[in-house]
Amino acid sequence: MPFDLLCLGNPLLDLQADVEAEYLATYDLKADDAILVDPKHMPIFDEVVAKENVHILAGGAAQNTARGAQYILPDNSVVYFGSVGNDKFAAQLREANTKAGVFSNYMVQETIPTGKCAALITGNHRSLVTDLGAANHYKVEHLKAAENWKLVEEAKVYYVGGYHFTVCPEAINTLGEHAASTNKPFCVNLSAPFIPTVFKDALDSSSQYWDFLIGNESEAAAYAESHGLDTSDIEGIAKAIALLPKKNTGRNRTVVFTQGTDETIVVIGDVEKGTTTTQRVPVHPIPGNTIVDSNGAGDAFAGGFVGGLVQGKELLTCVDMGQWLAALSLQQVGPSYPYPKKVYGA
Repeated sequence: MPFDLLCLGNPLLDLQADVEAEYLATYDLKADDAILVDPKHMPIFDEVVAKENVHILAGGAAQNTARGAQYILPDNSVVYFGSVGNDKFAAQLREANTKAGVFSNYMVQETIPTGKCAALITGNHRSLVTDLGAANHYKVEHLKAAENWKLVEEAKVYYVGGYHFTVCPEAINTLGEHAASTNKPFCVNLSAPFIPTVFKDALDSSSQYWDFLIGNESEAAAYAESHGLDTSDIEGIAKAIALLPKKNTGRNRTVVFTQGTDETIVVIGDVEKGTTTTQRVPVHPIPGNTIVDSNGAGDAFAGGFVGGLVQGKELLTCVDMGQWLAALSLQQVGPSYPYPKKVYGA
């Protein structure tokens, strides 16, 4: 069965709980941040599971986005690639994807457990602590296997979560090269501030393939710092990225930076001409008392945005669809969407 959208990322089981700010300080964590675990962080997972208010959810940023895109697309539109263990947690992830209509095309590790992420919630803020587990062992050979490559060739749009730069940059670049050679949209999300800093080289190796780059203001600032950009202005950072060298010059590069409740910045770069155009899109406000949880809102924005791309919508409509789906996610627990389904524009 051909799928319109192919997503690549790190599948994780989310363990989400409310904590006090003092708890973050105990482990040197920050609100609205994301890290990969050090040994000192490992006790967090057992501590979170033991909490009375814990929610156990299917997660992983790109997997959240895959389910978000499927939420607004026709049935059986999205396939998701990643690596899991052969355990009950992988079964839970498959079940969540099946319920959402996403096909789980996992590489299975027989001896390594499925990865997990502790989402520590303080008010409307979240701190993500990730143990990649099996997700850290994805190999490009899985992508290139004949039955899987057929899915690659049939897809119309490709989306990569930034966390996968920590795992298999070769797979990302293989997808990017195929997208460029076939003139199909290739979308990347920065995903977390540490990606453009700690994994700068891996990220930069794929930049020539980016047709769409998505991020938020903190990720944009981290990119600027790690790349020596002489500006802290979010629009200025987007313009610099939009004009990076590009493999497929048949498509302009579009950079989309969200800024919470502030307007979303959209910069389109014509690499051959060296020119950019900027549009600012106001965010649709929702009452503060309806916000349940901010975890996964950025993934939801990406899901709505790429879902619009798959449908061939105009760029600003895609941004609006992202904002619409993010608003729905903010009113749910964790990176999830309301059922029965709501319809964009209805």
